[in-house]
Amino acid sequence: MPLLLTGLGLVILLLAGDALVKGAVNFALRLGIPALIVSLTIVAFGTSAPELLIATAAISDGAPAIALGNVVGSNTANVLLVLGVPALLAGLHTADCNTRKTFVYMMAATVLFIGVCFFGPITWMHGLLLLAVLVAILLDQFFEAKRHRDAAAELEEPEGADPDMPWWQIIGYLLLGLIGLPLGADLLVDNSVIIARSFGVSEAVIGLTLIAIGTSLPELATTVAAAYRKQADVALGNVIGSNMFNLLAIIGLSSFVGNIPVDPEFLRFDLWVMLASSLILIPFVFFKVNLLRPAGIVLTTLYLAYMFILLV
Repeated sequence: MPLLLTGLGLVILLLAGDALVKGAVNFALRLGIPALIVSLTIVAFGTSAPELLIATAAISDGAPAIALGNVVGSNTANVLLVLGVPALLAGLHTADCNTRKTFVYMMAATVLFIGVCFFGPITWMHGLLLLAVLVAILLDQFFEAKRHRDAAAELEEPEGADPDMPWWQIIGYLLLGLIGLPLGADLLVDNSVIIARSFGVSEAVIGLTLIAIGTSLPELATTVAAAYRKQADVALGNVIGSNMFNLLAIIGLSSFVGNIPVDPEFLRFDLWVMLASSLILIPFVFFKVNLLRPAGIVLTTLYLAYMFILLV
């Protein structure tokens, strides 16, 4: 039963997160908020809402290791699994992608996060620092996007935008998202803790594996679709942006709910796996190397090896 409830919680989270993004995007656009601002704020935060709700629920329920494990595990999964599987299936032509600046931001966020962990437990003061860095990055991205918009004829509407969506449907999406997210997070966290204890597995490992893979499924679906549509920039940008938000926004905001202790095993192993997986992207970001099937095999194999080490 706990396993079924965990799966149910994950499904509710994913559906509610998608509903919240659709509702919030269309609500903001109806109020006359520019699509540019909607894309950089509402969409970005909305897609991270499941991870945020999981983190806050875990801390409130006295299982903060799940919160930290989810973020670290998701970032590792985003590179090795979420990029590895599409590369394995269709290949990603990353040579023409212009993601250098955002990748540097992601690496800076990763190094800062690791440094904060060594000064753990992570408190609201650390969270404030992470959020301040996020705001600075968002402002820089906003002005850069504005420059590009001014130079271009038209800015593409954010995903989920529908100018013909009626108000009752917008409100319905918002209500589904706002009700479903906390419900799904509670189901997922509570039953994951039960599973961890029944199998003698630590809460940190559950966060690094089961929950991390589950919350990476939307990114995986997006990158697989992007790979088949030959949109490598979407796939790579999605992963880089998601990793940056996980480290700065999710942990930053969660630290205001309660202190987040850092398990010594994170400092010895998992944080360095996350850093190493991020560094693997350097050839594909800076040296115009395509992420093709051989690289996909390597990335996917590395992720499976990491899972084996964690569980066995």
